[in-house]
Amino acid sequence: MKPSPEEIARANAEEEARRINLPAGEPVARFIEQAQALIPTLRERVLPVAALVEAEPRPELALRFAMRVVATGSALPERNWKEGDSFIVDFGEHLAGYLSFRVAPTGSVADSPIRLRLTLGEVPTDVAEPLYPYRAWISAAWLPEEIITIDDLPTEFRLQRRHAFRYVKVEILAASRRFGVRFDEMRAHAVSSAATDPAPLPGSYPEWIRRVDLVSQYTLRDCLQTCFEDGPRRDRRLWVGDLRMQALVNYVTFGANDVVKRCLYLFAGLPRSDGLVNGCVYERPVPTYADTTTLDYAALYCVTLQEYVEATGDTACGHDLWPVACRQIDCLLERLDASHLFHDTGATWCFIDWAFGLEKSAATHAVIVFALRRMLKLAETLGRGGEVAHYATAIEQMTEAARAQLFDRERGVYTSGPQRQVSCATQAWMVLAGIPESREQARTALRNVMADADAVRPITPYLYHYIVEAMLACGMRDEALELVRSYWGGMLDAGADTFWEAYDPQEPLTSPYGDIHANSYCHAWSCSPAWLSRALGLGAPNLETQ
Repeated sequence: MKPSPEEIARANAEEEARRINLPAGEPVARFIEQAQALIPTLRERVLPVAALVEAEPRPELALRFAMRVVATGSALPERNWKEGDSFIVDFGEHLAGYLSFRVAPTGSVADSPIRLRLTLGEVPTDVAEPLYPYRAWISAAWLPEEIITIDDLPTEFRLQRRHAFRYVKVEILAASRRFGVRFDEMRAHAVSSAATDPAPLPGSYPEWIRRVDLVSQYTLRDCLQTCFEDGPRRDRRLWVGDLRMQALVNYVTFGANDVVKRCLYLFAGLPRSDGLVNGCVYERPVPTYADTTTLDYAALYCVTLQEYVEATGDTACGHDLWPVACRQIDCLLERLDASHLFHDTGATWCFIDWAFGLEKSAATHAVIVFALRRMLKLAETLGRGGEVAHYATAIEQMTEAARAQLFDRERGVYTSGPQRQVSCATQAWMVLAGIPESREQARTALRNVMADADAVRPITPYLYHYIVEAMLACGMRDEALELVRSYWGGMLDAGADTFWEAYDPQEPLTSPYGDIHANSYCHAWSCSPAWLSRALGLGAPNLETQ
């Protein structure tokens, strides 16, 4: 049963109450200076209004509304609006940027200010229904609305705050009865540091996967600002988990490799007092420690560094950040028990996925093994294998512990926690960590969990990515392709023009925050299909099923 907003808020508060948040460590000035020297240039595209639209209730659709075109964009300056009127414009595509317009009085001189409410929507639901009452446990300050008062007409106006939007609802809240208003030259100013347009996938790929690839690129483009943001609508900060996905897609699309490097240095420059990197950092107004440490993300910092060095050949960066990566492993290995198992005590956040009730111990155990294997690869590249020879022993011990204590041979799946919970997260990460005794055992675990109606399933593209990556790792190419088709393709069918933060095919209006208006509909961790196709060949014609 879907949890209520109150249950989600209560569970989140209980989890936060268990955490022990250590203070920030001393900032590493040279790392922060290196990061700031790599700030990219933002490029701007100006988009006119494509159409005037109206929202039509469509309860059978995932987002409950569809947009009906009522006039072309060129008709907007011909319209006259009075107090109490409203209209919706469509810019034709999702973007991250700014809104500008010229507004002028009609019928008489303006003898009062005008007050407007602007609601900037990524999807129809944002502008088709009220944002309030708001039930999420995160701040309502993230809601995409602005109330502005303009004193002198005519005038040109530009919103100072950047938004993520395709649609804008304009409501004339207050104005004198003596005059109307006309909106001229309404424009969207899309910004991104993406400097190139990647070549499309070859036409030999299926049309649907070329569409998924393109929307993946749009998702990354709008998150690619002066750092790799998690989402241009909400948070707008740098998270390690999102960064890994963004970096992988970036290597095969936009090639903004210096932005990846910048992000790695930002994390390295703002450690916790014990040396763990933050799960996220604040980039503005100055780089700032965020006090949100996430153990699985600390492990993935090592993975992201290894993949950056492999993709770019930048071994100098690898050597520079090597001690930071090693410190993550040291901190993580300290959290194993005497039998070499990791247990999620709640003292430090393990993310894995937003799925309600997910037990995360086994998945985090496997993420650590996954990171250890990547650190051995990085050590080989950098010629530092002698420094981390003990990592091989840790891998062996953790692998044997998981096989002996977490594998349910009768059910053919790995379990997690005292209640021996079965989840997709646990199976995916166990397979990626190389813990199953054979590829056949790995395939069986994944197939069993996907067929188990009682297993805890993901609600984010983040974890769905790791299921697909695990399937490919053990030769389940057909199943991986079908999962991308049903999941990311399902978002396309629901009307997505960038991929969403959260999507549960069974409950499309699911929100990890308790209110869909808090959700981001362009989110970095959902952009990975472009990498799956371009780097791993998912969907490529004439590839034999393994």
